[in-house]
Amino acid sequence: MSYIQMNNESEAIYAPSVIDFITVSAEYCVTLEKNEPIEKKEFLGKITKLLPLVYVKAAVLPEVEDDDEVMLQEYVTEDDYNFVQNRVWSILKGDDEYLEVFTQDMQFSETPVVATISENLADIYQDLKNLLYVYGDRNEECMQAALYKVEENFRNYWGQKLVNAMRPMHEVLYGEKQQEEI
Repeated sequence: MSYIQMNNESEAIYAPSVIDFITVSAEYCVTLEKNEPIEKKEFLGKITKLLPLVYVKAAVLPEVEDDDEVMLQEYVTEDDYNFVQNRVWSILKGDDEYLEVFTQDMQFSETPVVATISENLADIYQDLKNLLYVYGDRNEECMQAALYKVEENFRNYWGQKLVNAMRPMHEVLYGEKQQEEI
């Protein structure tokens, strides 16, 4: 893993790489939150450009220490999550589901493992939006804890979901069959 080492945590939470990550995360969240009609091709064009940026910016975040004493508030509610997931589902319609091949469950399954782009994007949204709320509050202890949490979740959870969702979105956007239908 590639980390930028910072001398103190205050420097880390305001590092240029973190500010870049916050900026890209905000754009990602706004894109998913907009409650305006959007065509599938336009949505996929935008989201497939944002996701690689989110991935790259997350991969170069500075390493921060975990502060077990800080309890982070979860700002994203179940309704918020469901809104984002349902919005993406309604845009993608029949192109939301895909066969998951990069999962531990696949090696033991006799049936295909199905995943959805909408759930993957909503999972990423939840983590990023919670971080944005914490940064908006400007409590440095909470910012450090939230940055640690988003880094950990990127490595262990949503980073893989992000790259997995890119494959079917690419196919819908650029695939031979889909070009005729979009």
